[in-house]
Amino acid sequence: MRIGYQGEGFSYSDQAASELFPGAEKTGFATFVAAFEALRDAIVDVLVMPIENSTTGSVLPVLDRLLPGQVHITAEHLVEIRHALLGLHGAALEGIRRVRSHPEALAQAESILTHWGWEPVPAHDTAGAVRLIAEQGDPTEAALAPELAAAAFGLSILLRDVVDRSHNTTRFVVLASGDQTVSDDADKTTVVFTTAHTPGALALALTELGLRGANLTRIESRPTDEAWRYRFFVDLTHPPGPSGVKAVFEPQPATLADLTFLGTYRAVLS
Repeated sequence: MRIGYQGEGFSYSDQAASELFPGAEKTGFATFVAAFEALRDAIVDVLVMPIENSTTGSVLPVLDRLLPGQVHITAEHLVEIRHALLGLHGAALEGIRRVRSHPEALAQAESILTHWGWEPVPAHDTAGAVRLIAEQGDPTEAALAPELAAAAFGLSILLRDVVDRSHNTTRFVVLASGDQTVSDDADKTTVVFTTAHTPGALALALTELGLRGANLTRIESRPTDEAWRYRFFVDLTHPPGPSGVKAVFEPQPATLADLTFLGTYRAVLS
């Protein structure tokens, strides 16, 4: 099986892909767009993508690309994120001026970076930032990345646990194309829908889902193609298997419009 992800080797996405698919052929792509195009063009069989972080929330460039529903979520996976500050051998914390990393990683350590007076510099990937530090050889620059990337690029670990919140964890999802078969242990579904533009419409929709046995675990509003109108991405758990999905969504709740299923899978986070 060919696995795609966004980033380079020794990144968190690479780690997630290895944990989910040990020994599989992996390919990293520079951007989320390129990764989704690779899945569309069958260059890879599945993607492993970050979709949510416990500190910074949803990864919107991934969430928005789940529509128009041509890919579906087949699994979720959690990776505990403990950034390390990686720099040249002999570099001192007091001499660091700029810290490079993926924007998500920088946001997860914003308070610490501000405390030290380090300028955050966005990079396309955590491991890519490490590679740049090694190539440039500037002792005033460091990268925020996984500890294991230090040895791979010949850098030193200057500081460990560079996160603002100790629970910092990223939720990854596995994405595939084509039709999905709901397994007997699949007890979590991701859907997207709109509601009527009337008072209480969303509350009524969520109430109806709850009365049918669904437990809402996440909701995110995102703009539609029409200005100032929004759709809702919702994760919910329910009794397992096809019968559990039917109990919640058949017949389709009258309060939901433009309902699109983005995947049913086994919950590891409920």
